[in-house]
Amino acid sequence: MRKVAIIGAGPAGIEAASILARNGIQVSLFEKSETPLKNLQDKAFLFPNFQAAQEIVDDLSGKLLADGITSVFGVEITDVRWQGTEWKLTDIKGQTYVTDSVLIATGYQVFDAHRKEELGYGIYKGVITSLDMEQMIKHGKITNANGDEPKRVTFLQCVGSRDEKSGNHYCSKICCVTAVKQAIEVRKQLPKCDSSVFYMDLRMWGQGFEEMYRTAQEKYGVSFVRGRISEAAATFDGRVQLKSEDTLMGLPLKMTTDLLVLMVGMEPSCGTKLLGKSCDVNGDYGFIKTVNPHLYDNETSRPGLFAAGTCKRPMSISDSINDARSAALAIQEYLDSLKNEN
Repeated sequence: MRKVAIIGAGPAGIEAASILARNGIQVSLFEKSETPLKNLQDKAFLFPNFQAAQEIVDDLSGKLLADGITSVFGVEITDVRWQGTEWKLTDIKGQTYVTDSVLIATGYQVFDAHRKEELGYGIYKGVITSLDMEQMIKHGKITNANGDEPKRVTFLQCVGSRDEKSGNHYCSKICCVTAVKQAIEVRKQLPKCDSSVFYMDLRMWGQGFEEMYRTAQEKYGVSFVRGRISEAAATFDGRVQLKSEDTLMGLPLKMTTDLLVLMVGMEPSCGTKLLGKSCDVNGDYGFIKTVNPHLYDNETSRPGLFAAGTCKRPMSISDSINDARSAALAIQEYLDSLKNEN
């Protein structure tokens, strides 16, 4: 029986494992965390239909119970090498594993907002990230620095993305729609709270996303300001004072908010960068480089080595899952070609 090793138990890794196992392939799924779907478990609701993220977590977790999948948690793979007729994986403790093919699905990490010192994250309690806000929404308790319900919440787009200073020139793809979703959730939980979004431009690229943007304005009264916030500072009462510019009006803008939410973008995870270098398939910004983004987007330059999901570039959850299905097909075809050679 042919064997495949999948590195990363996120949506892409689990979906690919499930499909390969159903087709009679023995799968070993490695995850450095003690539990799967860590990034997804941090979410409250998913756009554009506001489905509870936990429902997707439960569905995907159930797929790990399929025959043919061996899940190995708490094990970090640090090296992947081709050795003659098979792939050899080595974990952080030096233990090795051999397999016929490897799928890298090591995912992403969020941009560290501490790197944008001018915005005050980690300095002022009223400055939080979109991940922090997601947890507040999930637990139904949105509070300001003093533990009270905020009267105004302000979202700032493109923190760590499309940013010359941070070195990330790319768009993280999901931040715009996440801000709209969270702004709506704030208004749902706190109907009297003012909710506004500062943006460079809004990239509502998915099905139903433009409609959700219009709903945010027309039904929930979310305001959108085309402009950048250049500086944040604390006030005596625990609020956050913002210096900005309304680029549509061409005027400077100063305002005070109870919470400033930094919409942090995606960066390749540490595991993605490490394995990209180990396998010599590292691309721009540390993401995994594939052969061709149109026809061979799951294949790498190394035969038998594949990639899926956000280890390649920023993607939504649905995109990651569909990409995993494509990767499973590519791996199946590769393993079939090995049979024909024999």
